[in-house]
Amino acid sequence: MEQTIIYERPSSMVDLRLNYCPGCGHGTAHRLICEAVDELDVRERTIAVAPVGCAVNAYDYFDFDVCEAAHGRAAAVATGIKRVLPDRLVISYQGDGDLASIGMAETIHAANRGENITVIFINNANYGMTGGQMAPTSLVGQITTTTPGGRNPSTEGYPIKMAELIATFPGVKYAVRTTVADVRGVRETKKAIRKAFELQLDGKGYSFVEILSNCNTNWKMTPVESNKYITNELVNFFPIGVYKDDYKE
Repeated sequence: MEQTIIYERPSSMVDLRLNYCPGCGHGTAHRLICEAVDELDVRERTIAVAPVGCAVNAYDYFDFDVCEAAHGRAAAVATGIKRVLPDRLVISYQGDGDLASIGMAETIHAANRGENITVIFINNANYGMTGGQMAPTSLVGQITTTTPGGRNPSTEGYPIKMAELIATFPGVKYAVRTTVADVRGVRETKKAIRKAFELQLDGKGYSFVEILSNCNTNWKMTPVESNKYITNELVNFFPIGVYKDDYKE
């Protein structure tokens, strides 16, 4: 009986059980990164920088070099790696607490300098690993462990739209927001990641891919419910789209 292969593990992804919560978008994002690395045939010269947060163990899953960075410092570490080894594909992989809170200074200044790196930003609107505290990206009214009455702009401020903010810097060449909450979003995310990598490899400059992902555990939803929450609610404040593309075809 003839069989058709519809799924293969990317060569750049280790055959290991992920430690993420069932249904979490990190696994999908990891796979898309690995697929792009394989397609561009740059596995041997790829270096990722892992964050503090749920993806702290990313080095266990990527079958290429990965460096761990202290909380929020991934963009700074990626900058150093890229400047020393300019022929490498350097990926800074970060969550919203890591990138938009403690690491905001490193994030902003790396973008402003136009460092030739790619930042993959997983936005799940809370601090996922440490119990679901409010993050800079938590929505107004969102209930978290540190905002049990819901986020109140008068005391906690408004959610920060990172893709739009990053796009304002002249050194940034590509800034986009996608999602892995549905099939279309996964396909668009794959295209965005690959384009960001291609721009970096061509020496075009800083690229930023924000991915709306779910945190069904801290949101207290099933994986299906959390994906619907993204597509029905989260995108209303964080619209999917390309916010800057200096090399639009």
